[in-house]
Amino acid sequence: MSTYSAVKKITTNTLLKMKTDGSKIAMITAYDFSFARLFDQAGIDVILVGDSASNVMAGHETTLPLTLDQMIYHAQSVVRGVQRSLVVIDMPFGTYQSNSDIAVASAIRIMKETGGHSLKLEGGREVLDSIKKVVDAGIPVMGHLGLTPQSIYKFGTYTVRAKEEAEAQKLREDALLLQEAGCFAIVLEKIPASLAKEVSESLHIPTIGIGAGVHCDGQVLVMHDMLGINTEFKPRFLRQYLNLHEQITGAVQQYVSDVKAKDFPNEAESY
Repeated sequence: MSTYSAVKKITTNTLLKMKTDGSKIAMITAYDFSFARLFDQAGIDVILVGDSASNVMAGHETTLPLTLDQMIYHAQSVVRGVQRSLVVIDMPFGTYQSNSDIAVASAIRIMKETGGHSLKLEGGREVLDSIKKVVDAGIPVMGHLGLTPQSIYKFGTYTVRAKEEAEAQKLREDALLLQEAGCFAIVLEKIPASLAKEVSESLHIPTIGIGAGVHCDGQVLVMHDMLGINTEFKPRFLRQYLNLHEQITGAVQQYVSDVKAKDFPNEAESY
């Protein structure tokens, strides 16, 4: 068992110590009170209130439609369920890219209204000014490089990023810039494992991988993918730990059958 299982409250400083000690960081997404409480009690280190809520909660094709108000609602729900885990909240598309003053105003609003512990912003040098100003406002920031879903229309594909040397070199440089700007950790999404290893070893802050190999300092998965609620998304990097789609469907079908057969409720279930 990890020495960090006894830590009463995970903080950004805890994650830095975990990297130094070689203890891996486990991170998962959550979007509501009930699952956040389950994950927190199960010992997860970090809960990401992801803008993937746009996909898995609202049914959108991309993360782009999610609004600041919607993000705040999901984050408020998650924070109420958490006692130990560090809560990281995605800043939605459009709340930080165009103007660093808007970024700070959006970041302050998220922190004040949710009670969350930190924020995540996608991108490197393009959004560096926004990251610096948010950090200068006293708000912890997690970076995000590689495949950045908010830029999906620019990429045009969800394929692996930074396979070519020019993009790989930019990612190396961006990672150092984010560290210098004050980020406490960086998500590396869907990049070659060798590059992720190199970047992780070049930084004193932890890296969190998703589709970036085992040498990152931690891993993150979307709960709907990992628990088998969403069955359409099956990339190579995903390990499905449950098949809730099958189990939930079966349970509901049995409930429907019992109701229609007048088997539910029975005498013991009646007053």
